[in-house]
Amino acid sequence: MTWSVYGSYLVIVVLIVLAPGPDTMVMLKNALSGGFRGGLLASLGIFTGNAVQGSAAALGLGVLIARSQPVFLALKWVGAAYLVFLGFQALRGAFRGNYDVVEQPQRRPGGGFRRFREGFLSNITNPKVLVLYLSVLPQFLAPSSSLGDSLLLAYTVAVLGVAWLLALLVFVHRVRAWLGRRRVRRTLDGVTGTALLGFGAALALES
Repeated sequence: MTWSVYGSYLVIVVLIVLAPGPDTMVMLKNALSGGFRGGLLASLGIFTGNAVQGSAAALGLGVLIARSQPVFLALKWVGAAYLVFLGFQALRGAFRGNYDVVEQPQRRPGGGFRRFREGFLSNITNPKVLVLYLSVLPQFLAPSSSLGDSLLLAYTVAVLGVAWLLALLVFVHRVRAWLGRRRVRRTLDGVTGTALLGFGAALALES
């Protein structure tokens, strides 16, 4: 693989990563309720899910999953249901309006793993991520390309994705005092919850 080909791939990946999606909303949801640590753990979960899906695509397993209609449909419906569940959680928080300040985020036993799990599951159950890998990667791979080239392209998506999430997380942390206002938190939870519901519905209705 040449640097020019990889450079072209980077441009496309950056544009994809910057587009708001379920991963962004899940990270924001956890950052709002769990502070910097909550957002960081959710981001790491998303990164892990991304890396797993990228590895599956690079190793050829993604093609088998995409071609198996029952498996693909099951994954799609599970992913849609999970996004809707997370959306309702955020909307319930907005409706109740019982918030701790951002400087003193909620800490519960097992809460760290729960936030990591939310990030991981929101990504790993989203078949659109796998479809992205299967549709974009082959465009930049020659017939003679090695497995290392495929993994490089796949992990580039995961690394740039988590880098963008961490940049957003740092910004959220910087404005934590403003985010601690009850009205702002309710608005952000409402917007995040509505967006997650929308992503879940779009995934479920996509043919």
